[in-house]
Amino acid sequence: MSHHIVEVKHLQHIYADGTVALQDVSFTIHHGESVAIIGANGAGKSTLLLHLNGYLTANSGEIRIGDFPLTRKTLPEIRRTVGMVFQDADDQLFMPTVFDDVAFGPFNLGLPVEEVKQRVKAVLEQVGAAHLQEKPPYHLSGGEKKRVAIATVLSMSPDILVMDEPTSGLDPFARRQLMGLLRDFQHTKIFTSHDLDMVVDLCQRTIVLHQGIVKADGPTLEIFNDDTLLAECRLEKPLSMQGCPVCGKGR
Repeated sequence: MSHHIVEVKHLQHIYADGTVALQDVSFTIHHGESVAIIGANGAGKSTLLLHLNGYLTANSGEIRIGDFPLTRKTLPEIRRTVGMVFQDADDQLFMPTVFDDVAFGPFNLGLPVEEVKQRVKAVLEQVGAAHLQEKPPYHLSGGEKKRVAIATVLSMSPDILVMDEPTSGLDPFARRQLMGLLRDFQHTKIFTSHDLDMVVDLCQRTIVLHQGIVKADGPTLEIFNDDTLLAECRLEKPLSMQGCPVCGKGR
């Protein structure tokens, strides 16, 4: 079995206050897939992502990354395989400089200094942030922070990239840059987003969560052409599919 496969079986998560975030979630994602997880606020999207590399622990159910179940013992290896980019980049950037943030993970792996420097240089160039390496993260714009947060994950050479609302708070130029980065990432991509036009552009497959369960899982365009499903799950078609109000034409 490929170590890139993500398999979730009967996942349930109940928060301490009794809120049921995930009821019985199951799906399998294979190597190379680009998959969006969408749903209204409170559907369980962010909770689900935080389980995929062990930031949250399920009340019941199982997660496997390739041949390995996600357990306390396998967690270090799985976190090297599954790179997580949080919705708020400030949750991910905490070192004095951009270089220090991007180098933090590779240094924790025990890599030699020169190899770490090479990794940092390469990923900062990849995300278009090489000129930022000496800057404090708190001096960066929202788009710059997002790119650096992605670099901190790429520096660990993950096989699976998981992102929570990657375009949230970005201006149109930064959004376009980010989408280019995601297109260039050749391995498995999983992300949540309310940016449904990005979902159409980047994801061949979409999973719809509603009140903590999987309501649909299939080709993205089929999902967005199911008006009954969208209404039930408090979703709307992407703007690119809604048609022009004058000519009536859309995707």
